[in-house]
Amino acid sequence: MKKGQIYEGYVEWLEFPNKGLVRCNDDGNIAAVKNVLPEQRVSFMVNKKRGGRTEGRLIEVLERAPYEINSACPHFSECGGCAYQNVPYEKQLEIKKAQVGKLLCPVLERQRLLDGADIHEAACAEDAAAHLDNVVYSIFEGIKASPAQFEYRNKMEFSFGDEYKDGPLALGMHKRGSFYDIVSVRECKLVDEDYRKILSCVLEYFTAISAPYFHKINHTGYLRHLLVRKAKKTGEILIAVVTSTQGEYDLKPLVERLLALSLRGKITGVLHTLNDSPADVVRSDRTDVLYGKDYFYEELLGLKFKISQFSFFQTNSLGAEVLYQTAREFLGDISDNGKNDSVVFDLYSGTGTIAQLLAPVAKKVIGVELVEEAVEAARENARLNGLDNCEFIVGDVLKVIDEIDVRPDFIVLDPPRDGINPKALMKIIDYQADRIVYISCKPTSLARDLEVFIDNGYRVKRAVAVDQFAGTAHVETVVLMSKEMA
Repeated sequence: MKKGQIYEGYVEWLEFPNKGLVRCNDDGNIAAVKNVLPEQRVSFMVNKKRGGRTEGRLIEVLERAPYEINSACPHFSECGGCAYQNVPYEKQLEIKKAQVGKLLCPVLERQRLLDGADIHEAACAEDAAAHLDNVVYSIFEGIKASPAQFEYRNKMEFSFGDEYKDGPLALGMHKRGSFYDIVSVRECKLVDEDYRKILSCVLEYFTAISAPYFHKINHTGYLRHLLVRKAKKTGEILIAVVTSTQGEYDLKPLVERLLALSLRGKITGVLHTLNDSPADVVRSDRTDVLYGKDYFYEELLGLKFKISQFSFFQTNSLGAEVLYQTAREFLGDISDNGKNDSVVFDLYSGTGTIAQLLAPVAKKVIGVELVEEAVEAARENARLNGLDNCEFIVGDVLKVIDEIDVRPDFIVLDPPRDGINPKALMKIIDYQADRIVYISCKPTSLARDLEVFIDNGYRVKRAVAVDQFAGTAHVETVVLMSKEMA
């Protein structure tokens, strides 16, 4: 295949998260193409050849997959926020289960070979999906569904921009495959009606006063993002308008309009966050409270959590209950004959959800988290829930664990998407904890880290995928490891 040429082919497999392996009709060669589905026939243009791998850009879906349906979201064809809105939910789960299984297959093969299994018995075929039963399923338990397929998100970061160059102001998500163009997702199906009403209100207000959006190239303009967080259980809503300091606009009328909206939930705070960073990220140089307070409360598995603008919290509250119940089940009984004598480390602890779920059956739980705001929220959450055996430390796991003067009996890991720093990983292994539960939002990073654990004496005992992101290509995975006794 030549760069710049257009080819047609059949999508045989979907690599995590959304790269289809397309077999070319002409010569049988394989190209990786984004935003396709297994069993589609597509045309694509080769745009990259590197290290023996060919990548292409989708031109057209020539023939839909037999299971495809019409998306319930009118923005799906343009918006880059979702990948599977045109796929029945059971098929979405099937795709994600197969992806995670294929990534775990060589990891578990490695484990079985180290344990002395016959090489032919342990080998994984290329078509891992067809061999999961005899290779993976003794350990990999498939996938757990999200309790809700639509309107499940408790946080959205909308961007200001225009839908096309010099077009009218837009507020929503990036167009599929575009860094600049924005789709005003007034009917997004991942969030409930309150989000959609808030988005429309904010967009109409700033359109009426002709406020300019912040241009990503020349770094000029005012409007940057709209952050909306809403608790699924309590219904409390926190809104933050994120702008640069390049302009002064009266936001009091906007607050009045927002408070006048007929919402199912209740607005507890409206914030104005100032951000002059050139990077296209939601961050704060300064935050002013325009109304109410700068936090809200959510409830999870009987516990109460105070969540602020930038606190890490799972974006699917109902799905998070499934995720954390799974992690707690995998970790098992951490008490010693009914005595709460164990020490648990919750590394990359966010707002301390897992730590507080484990605190009642542990002597002490120590959480480590890089984001100071999240740690402050975790400490407040522990006080709210009457837990006095939780300690939360601000800092990088790589550095902080050298300063902790106790050793853990059990460890829970919930790292960012890129996984665990290799140096931190070896320090974690050196603790020789009895059991480790690893929660991952990126199975490729998980597979890489698991190989290191296996090579250093740990064994994967259980694994399961948990769908936190229905309609999208993302998936969580929970893994239990225990120390292999010599």
